[in-house]
Amino acid sequence: MTALTEFSRLESGGLWRSQPGAQRRDVTVSFGDATLVISDTAGRPLTHWSLPAVQRVNAGERPAIFTPASDAVETLEISDDFMIDAMEKVRKTVKRRRAKPGRLRNAGILAVLAGIVGLGVFWLPDALIRQAGAVVPTVKRAEIGATLLGHIQRLTGQTCRSPLGAQALAKLHTRALGVDAGGQVFVVPSGPETAIYLPGGLIVMNRDLIEDTEDASVVAGHIISAAAQVRIQDPLAALLQETGISTTFTLLTTGDIQPEILRTYAETLFANPPDQPDDANLLELFEAAQIPSTPFAYAIDVTGETTLGLIEADPMDAVQATPLLSDAEWISLQGICG
Repeated sequence: MTALTEFSRLESGGLWRSQPGAQRRDVTVSFGDATLVISDTAGRPLTHWSLPAVQRVNAGERPAIFTPASDAVETLEISDDFMIDAMEKVRKTVKRRRAKPGRLRNAGILAVLAGIVGLGVFWLPDALIRQAGAVVPTVKRAEIGATLLGHIQRLTGQTCRSPLGAQALAKLHTRALGVDAGGQVFVVPSGPETAIYLPGGLIVMNRDLIEDTEDASVVAGHIISAAAQVRIQDPLAALLQETGISTTFTLLTTGDIQPEILRTYAETLFANPPDQPDDANLLELFEAAQIPSTPFAYAIDVTGETTLGLIEADPMDAVQATPLLSDAEWISLQGICG
């Protein structure tokens, strides 16, 4: 875990509320690499909170009540004293580390920065971005992605969390990208007509992309299209390129990006999502997943004129594909937003 490794396996029970007035749910609370993971009683993740952003709203009181950000609507109530103490220690540790902007998170970043300064190329934005992409660890990428997801939810509303729908979506994600892909797909109530890939492997998808089709391979196609964005540009590099050299330099020297910068970038990204990747990249992923590309092509363009390459070179043309989901799973997925 980024803040304190001594709590990396700590778990406790809690009461989670998705929004004011909603019924509280019994959940399991545990520390992820850079997030607080809130799961239902069956062990299925309901949401991830970025640890550096977590706020306590009733200091000194028991049970403790936490929220993922100062202006968030979700709340988490914890009664376990040991977990409360761990949460407070994590929050204080993160705050203390952020109070020392000149301190590096790890020796690798320090070595890279020293090399950059020694070579006299730190003023070159592209060089800095390449170095950041090489040294920023997976844990930090996941933290950045979780924070961006939190800001996106302020624009779209909370992610949809039907347990059976989420389970079906996770199965489709694995089928589309493979068992080693990592990450997770989140469905939001509104947004652009394309899925977006965030740092850390998080994919955000508008509910319309699921509800406006009767073919699971179309949804799988949107997941594949989002993953193919990484082949064009690393999502972390895209963030740094958009937000400027000062953001890159701050990330390299402190291991952090200012919250307001992430908020603004989330708004920009959702208003101007990446273009669809080229056919060659998409077809390679469709073939690896053994999923037909034609249904996705017609979902993008009902005439097929602008997606003719995906139709004519469909890797599963005349091949009997294995069903992606059962009928019950597909119904659950289409009802993921309730």
